Amino acid sequence: MTAPTIAARGPVIPHERAELLEVAARLRAEVAGRIVGQEKVLDEILMALLAGGHALLVGVPGLAKTLMIRSVSEAMRLGFRRIQFTPDLVPSDITGTEVMEEDATSHSRLFRFVQGPIFANIVLADEINRAPPRTQAALLEAMQEHSVTVAGETMPLPAPFFVLATQNPIEQEGTYPLPEAQLDRFLFDIRVSYPDEDAEVAILRNTTGREYAPLDAVIDATQTIALQRMVRDVPVADVVLQYAARLVRATRPDESNAMPTVKQFVRWGAGPRAGQALVLGAKAHALLAGRNAVMPSDIKRVAHPVLRHRVLLNFAAEAEGLSAERIVDELLAHVPMPKSDIRV
Repeated sequence: MTAPTIAARGPVIPHERAELLEVAARLRAEVAGRIVGQEKVLDEILMALLAGGHALLVGVPGLAKTLMIRSVSEAMRLGFRRIQFTPDLVPSDITGTEVMEEDATSHSRLFRFVQGPIFANIVLADEINRAPPRTQAALLEAMQEHSVTVAGETMPLPAPFFVLATQNPIEQEGTYPLPEAQLDRFLFDIRVSYPDEDAEVAILRNTTGREYAPLDAVIDATQTIALQRMVRDVPVADVVLQYAARLVRATRPDESNAMPTVKQFVRWGAGPRAGQALVLGAKAHALLAGRNAVMPSDIKRVAHPVLRHRVLLNFAAEAEGLSAERIVDELLAHVPMPKSDIRV
């Protein structure tokens, strides 16, 4: 099928909008044909990509986290690089380094910068918590500024740019937990759980026969950037923005009207970046659902992947076995959804 011609900049015109939404649906269908039993996870990855954010996938080994990210990149006509994080990885292994070369004619020597794997559209940071903090920090500028600085020179990264990282929650020996500042850079913290029985049977059927057929690349960089512009252009009513802000503020224990559970068990609540992530994620969810406006239910849909890594619990919560998931559940039950007259 011929890819639609989309302007690289400026507003997306109406006839392009329908074409782009069809492309997004084809992307989801293409990857879903390979990945079985993880539809919710796949939806959250696509929401993060269209919202222009990075995603952290957390799950035990064997749940196809890496395969899922590889499949998404295979279905997108974008540059893809994988970085296997290990304890001996150094920042220059990610960003690149300068090498000395000698001119064959003049025999003069000069430095040439060799780009690292970060110079790609989609970067898979596999087992990100296995590298030391100094190396993890090399990702910070790239994730926030979409550029890297080496030897005093700042270089832009290709657009669009996504970091999709994986993390194993059960093997803690020899790992370096991501600091809160770096966790906050991830738009979504996506939890990958075990599939149900029917899905697991389908996985066994699909993975014990012939090798996977290659996926068709159904979307390119220009289309991806245009979809991101469409997400930004989805309107949000003031009552929905207020609902997002109230959810985020309700995570802070020093707020006067904080729930007793938050006051007792939360050390630090979410910052304003969480509100931005809630709204952008909700816009992406509304767009993928084919709606032209954000509903309060869109905010509620993305609350867990946005807030679970931004609500920091104290020692009392750990002693009680309380999780951030439960705090978010209680917040969603405590903060009333606006009863607006929004119509789409």
